[in-house]
Amino acid sequence: MNIISSLLSNLNYGTILFLMLLESTVVPVPSEFVVTPAAYHAAGGNLDVFLVIFFATIGADLGASINYVVAYYVGRPVIYRFANSKWGKMCLLNQEKVEKSEKYFDDHGIVATLTGRLIPGIRHLISIPAGLAKMNYWKFLLYTTIGAGVWHSILAALGWYLHAIVPEDQLNDKISEYAEYIKIIIIGLVLIAIGYFTVRHFLKRKSK
Repeated sequence: MNIISSLLSNLNYGTILFLMLLESTVVPVPSEFVVTPAAYHAAGGNLDVFLVIFFATIGADLGASINYVVAYYVGRPVIYRFANSKWGKMCLLNQEKVEKSEKYFDDHGIVATLTGRLIPGIRHLISIPAGLAKMNYWKFLLYTTIGAGVWHSILAALGWYLHAIVPEDQLNDKISEYAEYIKIIIIGLVLIAIGYFTVRHFLKRKSK
């Protein structure tokens, strides 16, 4: 974790990509404290905010693809065994969390891959049930990219906004403070997305 702390204090496009890759596997790296500070520095002219979002999303795609491929080929028993192991617990993982992500996937179908990217606690695990269900990889990647892109754009907008009102030594405290507002935005976006896909599915079935 000292390595991660070092990377967090030296954000560039490479470290953003790598940290978001880790966050989308099972390593507990909070994206709020990667993308938001990176966008904060972008507002100060040290990085490009669009490249911050781009590399964060590419990293998320790579990490999610790792989870997808592992789940696709090793299956549920091995995933559960890892989640309940010492290594799984070190990654703040357990079987209950994996089962929760599976239930969300089962309840919302493939659209869960998109909306799940916006939900804390499910975001980095939603690719596992997608792999277990052997969802089409390119559809999985498309929805993952859209969901991750939206999430990183929200965090980047927050970082850009905070640059104008918060000194850097207070940034992490402000990010934590704004976390509740972010959750409200996320819930709204998820409900809109689920509503859109539900209506679309209903209209498609009705037209047949």
